[in-house]
Amino acid sequence: MRILLVEDEPDISRQLKAALTDAGYVVDVAPDGEEGQFLGETEPYDAVVLDLGLPKVDGVSVLERWRRAGLATPVLILTARGGWSDKVAGFDAGADDYLTKPFHTEELLARLRALLRRAAGHAQPQLSCGDLRLDPKAARATVNGEPLRLTSLEYRMLHYMMMHRDRVISRTELVEHLYDQDFDRDSNTIEVFIGRLRKKVGSDRIETVRGLGYRLMPVGAA
Repeated sequence: MRILLVEDEPDISRQLKAALTDAGYVVDVAPDGEEGQFLGETEPYDAVVLDLGLPKVDGVSVLERWRRAGLATPVLILTARGGWSDKVAGFDAGADDYLTKPFHTEELLARLRALLRRAAGHAQPQLSCGDLRLDPKAARATVNGEPLRLTSLEYRMLHYMMMHRDRVISRTELVEHLYDQDFDRDSNTIEVFIGRLRKKVGSDRIETVRGLGYRLMPVGAA
């Protein structure tokens, strides 16, 4: 899952990027509203963490422009302003949730997991596909109760496929949501990682839909 973090305070930005990366996300960082707006409009993100007090363009203006452009990506706003009017302004601009600084990183991660679940139509905190289970909070996956040993990229791939398990996912889409903007992307490498993931979860769980991409299939107990 790929996250855009728009935050101008270097220490907070560095800490949040590290925490999000440790939690299994790919993170792009923008230090001001202008770059954040551009990235949000040109790159496919699963969610955005957006500070309101940004240089160049403030966070509320960025969010309003995204929503006017039809961008539906879930947005969690961060604000150092404790007044209710600032929170209302953020929600009216199109925010999905907010946190007031200072905050606990665990709360941000929990709220982000909830945003991603709602956006993908999942009600339960853990994801399942047959007897394949994934716990985003623990960044842990199991098959029939047995833990899977996955690399970080394999975990991100499985997480994304389980979030969207009811549809076919193209190689291009996987590349866009598994790598950050600076990565030298090559959709051909996805086939290699799909092969590695199949060996760990079972070859019959990932269907190749010729010419379109891949689909996660339920196998085992519901």
